[in-house]
Amino acid sequence: MEKTTVVLNNNKGEVQVFSDDIKAGFMDIAIKDTRLTVFHTEVAPAYEGKGFAKLLLARLVSYARENNLQIVPLCPYVLMQFRRHPEEYKDVWAK
Repeated sequence: MEKTTVVLNNNKGEVQVFSDDIKAGFMDIAIKDTRLTVFHTEVAPAYEGKGFAKLLLARLVSYARENNLQIVPLCPYVLMQFRRHPEEYKDVWAK
């Protein structure tokens, strides 16, 4: 079963996704004021192509919405998704 978590330490941290308690992927993030910057998304090779990056993105966006944060998408994957689906992310995309 998959689960996602947000782990922060001094406003830097990760969005993590686990499959059967094994860390399958993560996003490197940092929060400053009302901006959540996402730097990198990585999924372990064994989990590639199974939708784990989308799970990470969904948790990232959910966290931003819950905490009234704007996402700065420095990560190429997140930026690509924001550009492909601008209406879906317009409320959290810091342009």
